[in-house]
Amino acid sequence: MSDLKERRCVPCEGGVEPFTPEAAAAMMSQLHPDWRLAEDGRALLREVKFKDFYRTMSFVNALAHVANAEDHHPDLELGYNYCHIRFSTHAIGGLSENDFICAAKADALLE
Repeated sequence: MSDLKERRCVPCEGGVEPFTPEAAAAMMSQLHPDWRLAEDGRALLREVKFKDFYRTMSFVNALAHVANAEDHHPDLELGYNYCHIRFSTHAIGGLSENDFICAAKADALLE
């Protein structure tokens, strides 16, 4: 989809402004079309369906590995055959480039 998946996250401890809704919307074209912005513009959301629990957990474990390597962690909701992903930079209360980098890496896992 883009070169975002090749980038690395930069630690964010706050002190920077989150993306504006316009800046976040501009970044969306670099992600799979199933990603959407939360209504308040402060998070990236994607719902993924799988054939069964094994495939769901395989994806979740792979995404957990990516999140730990990047030190940028999503909120996940999962069940038998689905995973809802939410990326947001908690330290700034909104979106940063890190969220888009990790979303692109999640996209790569699903290719």
